[in-house]
Amino acid sequence: MKISIVTVVFNNEATIADCIESVLSQDYEQIEYIVIDGKSTDQTLNIINRYTDKIDLIISETDNGLYDAMNKGLKLATGDFIGTLNSDDFYAHNHVVSRVVDTLQNSNADSCYANLVYVDPKSYKVLRYWNSGQYQKKSFLYGWMPPHPTFFVKRIHFENLGYFNTNLINSADYELMLRFLYANNISSSYLNEVAIVMRTGGHSNMTLSNRLRANREDRKSWILNNIKPLPFSITIKFIAKIIQFFRRAPSNIYRPIHASSI
Repeated sequence: MKISIVTVVFNNEATIADCIESVLSQDYEQIEYIVIDGKSTDQTLNIINRYTDKIDLIISETDNGLYDAMNKGLKLATGDFIGTLNSDDFYAHNHVVSRVVDTLQNSNADSCYANLVYVDPKSYKVLRYWNSGQYQKKSFLYGWMPPHPTFFVKRIHFENLGYFNTNLINSADYELMLRFLYANNISSSYLNEVAIVMRTGGHSNMTLSNRLRANREDRKSWILNNIKPLPFSITIKFIAKIIQFFRRAPSNIYRPIHASSI
């Protein structure tokens, strides 16, 4: 089974190496790695180019935002399944992709998701723990969604059901998973472990003001798919994120892993 991983980056020289190294450190061999750079003006592209012999495809050109760049990478991917890894993030350990593959093969599912932690960018201490839980379709009605960075899905579903909706600024990931899992009933399996580590305050995080705007886009996501949430579905989704700050993660510290140290 071939797995494609897409990373999108723009002016993120501080963390892009950790992101790349965590992909290169994976013990699963059939990985296609694609990096889409938005024509960075700092040292990001120079850092990426250090890995030209290990990254399958590097593109550096202007784009129309995060989701436009993601779609660019998704359309170039050739793997059986595709996952994305944000440039601020890294895999929790070097077995993540192999565990994902095992989960997909054992379940014969169309997609897979796992847990995620947010950490302090200096101490790497866990500040927030997203324990996804087992998927049930009705869970979307009660504010549930899997953490998008942990989501791996069959490439054919992008081709058949569409890519990220670039008209949505904050909630294109939510709309895509709502479209795939809820509206079109693709199957999913749950890997009950931390797969992705996100730094707080990074490019892939969201401020409170953006979260409020995202709530409006969340409601629009249901309308776009001709489905109706419960009156409190979006409110509970927001509350669920607050609860994550009070959950205890399996480990207190998650540090970047590097291929050179494996």
